[in-house]
Amino acid sequence: MAIRVAIVEDNEEIRSMLERIVKRASNLSFVCSCPSGEAALEMLPPCAPEVVIMDLRLPGMSGIECTARLRRLLPKTQVLVLTVYGDNEQVFNALAAGASGYLLKRSTTAEIIQGIMDVYDGGAPMTGEIARKVVQSFAKNYSKAASDDETLTPREEDVLHLLAKGYASKEIADKLSLRYDTIRFHLKNIYTKLHVRSRTEAIIKYFSASEESS
Repeated sequence: MAIRVAIVEDNEEIRSMLERIVKRASNLSFVCSCPSGEAALEMLPPCAPEVVIMDLRLPGMSGIECTARLRRLLPKTQVLVLTVYGDNEQVFNALAAGASGYLLKRSTTAEIIQGIMDVYDGGAPMTGEIARKVVQSFAKNYSKAASDDETLTPREEDVLHLLAKGYASKEIADKLSLRYDTIRFHLKNIYTKLHVRSRTEAIIKYFSASEESS
């Protein structure tokens, strides 16, 4: 089944380019495009896209604020940030707001399609520098101690370790010689035990625990 994709981008030329990419990809399904954050909050909930490509510099409401609101309205939808610079401070803020990763606007068609598939399948593309900023910002919100029922199994730790390295769920399944559905089951248990709702938060907590033990 094709991945349902929506686009939030105010530049008409870039928006049209992204629409063409999504429409021509056999494994993607274009559902909606919006020129602003305000339009996205109105148009996207009924469409229920599985992945949203989000521009950060939007007129009126910023892409960061739109991301935060969409995550509350559509908690299962993954937001993939669209930005000009990979080390932009706005990328960090968008990840903190609930985005799963980001794409550079200079990305090739193949990279854009792969980025959409990565966040849908459980990947969290981001540079180590930005990941570290997210960790430092959120580490204080997590408890240092975990009860017995929150302790990850060795297999769950393996899955989370690979997730933190940026691997998508299907890639993790290949590396661990497990079924894709088994990886999704492990991820669900990991989210529950870590008290998080997204792969980004799970990675944050993973890095935070690693820092505390070092």
